[in-house]
Amino acid sequence: MIEVIATLLRWAQLASNMILVGGCVFLAIAGSVHSPWVTRVERALPWLALILLTGLFGILATTTAQATGIDENAWHPAAWLSLMENTRMGHIWLARAACALVVFAIALYIRFSPPARWQYILCASVAALTLGVGSLASHAAAEDLSVVSLLPYALHIILGSVWFGALPAFLVVCFACKPQSELKQAQVRSAGTQPALQTQALQRIHAVFQSREEAFRHDAQALRRFSTLALPVMLAVIATGILITYRMVDTNYSGLVATKYGWLLNGKIALLMMVLIIASRARSSWLPLFYEDAGAKGADNGGRKLRKWVSLEFGLALGIVLLATIVANTVPAKHALIQDWPYSFRFSLAATWGEPVIMPRVYGGIALLVLAAAAVFYGRRKHWDKKLRFGLPVLLAVIGLGVGLPPLTVDAYPETYRKTPVPFDTISISNGAVHFAENCVACHGLQGKGDGVMAKSFAKPPVDLLTEPHTARHTAGDFFHWLSFGIPDTGMPSFGDKLDEEDRWDVVNFLHAMSRGYQARLMSPAVKPEQPQPNMGPPNFSYVAQDGSSGTLKDFRNQKNVLLVLFSWPQSRERLAQLEALHAKLQAGNTVLLAVPEHDLSAAALGQLKAGVHFPIVTEGAEEIVRSYALFRRTLSHPDLLGAGTLPDHMEFLVDRFGYLRARWIPELDGAGWSASDMLMQQIAQLNREEEILPPPGEHVH
Repeated sequence: MIEVIATLLRWAQLASNMILVGGCVFLAIAGSVHSPWVTRVERALPWLALILLTGLFGILATTTAQATGIDENAWHPAAWLSLMENTRMGHIWLARAACALVVFAIALYIRFSPPARWQYILCASVAALTLGVGSLASHAAAEDLSVVSLLPYALHIILGSVWFGALPAFLVVCFACKPQSELKQAQVRSAGTQPALQTQALQRIHAVFQSREEAFRHDAQALRRFSTLALPVMLAVIATGILITYRMVDTNYSGLVATKYGWLLNGKIALLMMVLIIASRARSSWLPLFYEDAGAKGADNGGRKLRKWVSLEFGLALGIVLLATIVANTVPAKHALIQDWPYSFRFSLAATWGEPVIMPRVYGGIALLVLAAAAVFYGRRKHWDKKLRFGLPVLLAVIGLGVGLPPLTVDAYPETYRKTPVPFDTISISNGAVHFAENCVACHGLQGKGDGVMAKSFAKPPVDLLTEPHTARHTAGDFFHWLSFGIPDTGMPSFGDKLDEEDRWDVVNFLHAMSRGYQARLMSPAVKPEQPQPNMGPPNFSYVAQDGSSGTLKDFRNQKNVLLVLFSWPQSRERLAQLEALHAKLQAGNTVLLAVPEHDLSAAALGQLKAGVHFPIVTEGAEEIVRSYALFRRTLSHPDLLGAGTLPDHMEFLVDRFGYLRARWIPELDGAGWSASDMLMQQIAQLNREEEILPPPGEHVH
């Protein structure tokens, strides 16, 4: 119940704040005039400010109860004070309340002083500041407290207020002033009165007519100015809304049709489309009829329609504000978990694009959509019959979507967008490798190429999980579903009863590591400047070293580059000596050196290493690290696609400080490479010059 009350309070204070902004902007557009409708709007300003203050205090009370988990704290001022003193949310509330008090004072001053444009501008500015301060508590501020993040949100809500908040004042004008034609009708009626009274009546009507004509002209001018301003404002609202949505959805487009955030956002968009249609019709048809001298019937009809439809527009706008209030307190789509995808299909360019049969159909669908758009403009220009003008574009659009969209769909399952609970790390990959070897090799082969001993017994051979982009084209949830339930009519069995949930996610992580490892064949000892690859986030790992140090690979994120060395003993003795001599330079180059033995070290070998080197030699976690990073052993000249694969005696990986694998050197395959210390230091210098290009790689596969 308290959640519902909190939502209504947020809606009330937001709507009143927005109407204060828009109402004062409309008054400023109209100018300093003495008109009955101006007085009515001015009288409403203090009440709106009072609703704003009341709503803010209600929000403080309900937020305190929700934050503490004790409903009774909603009535305890001491709990309110604690929230205000000790939380960022409380500080933001104080700033908003202070601004709202100033707005209330200005509204009272406007109410009891002669009209003046500067007063309206001041009130609108402070009310807009109140909204701007509120943006500090938005989703955008929670992720990144910066001007770049906050400005689009603040502009969106302030510009939305200029449109939405002005609608009540717009309606007051529409209901208060009468078209010129109504007064002209009064002149005509007076012409039929008795001659003795006719002159006086005409004089009075003429005087009233002149006065009202001047007021009507001024009011109509205010409506026209607002209508002119509303178009660019709405375009800016849409543009900032798209930017905010992009930030809140990121690449999780599926969240738009499968999460609470997405459905609320779709509801907002649907209402906004209706509002835009009404606004467009009002601007092009009803408003000109209202303020132009188009005859009694035309002006009357325009006035009635304008009042009717703008009232509906305001009602829809209130609904948009309510949905916006709920959206602001809903988990954004990019963070929302889609545990059960409700559809049997999904759209995927990655899994479909490039097929010869698919591309012509998609382009054909796009062509039909272009024809539909052209038919709209051509039909309007040629004044087609309404049925043809609307029916033909709709028919073309439906056919276009029917032709172009289905080829882009692939099968989907309830688990398709489920996020793996198991991190993409070396322990999970190592466990997945064991399960793959025990359960999958017979069909998929030792390296996942679909060439297992049983592969030829199937009518359709198992898919190539290594060299084909199959893994990248499907989600982690797809693989989890197939592992859990099998794939009908393919021979792929279910492992839901044999492997527990975590084991199946381990296999999914192994498949992704194997696929990424094959992509690493494009890597060389030379860093490609400013080109980190999104799919080259190396597996995270935990380690303990001989010098007592410990940690994870992720610990160095945003701080230092990492040179990860996989070595054999004594084959790598000479290279380790080179690295020892280079260790000081590496440290000066903001680079950490971690050495991992490929095989278990004897006590004697470990003793020699301790005496000879001063950089960390991993003693715990080495087996999992080697098993995972061995998947990144392939090069273009040595793809290593047969049998169990061969682990090189020595491999080195360079991970930049943002968490991406950027270069790799395998001495027996790449030649001299980093044995020339100058070349290695040049690569490190390049990484140190680069700023962040991509966001840090995720901890889970998708």
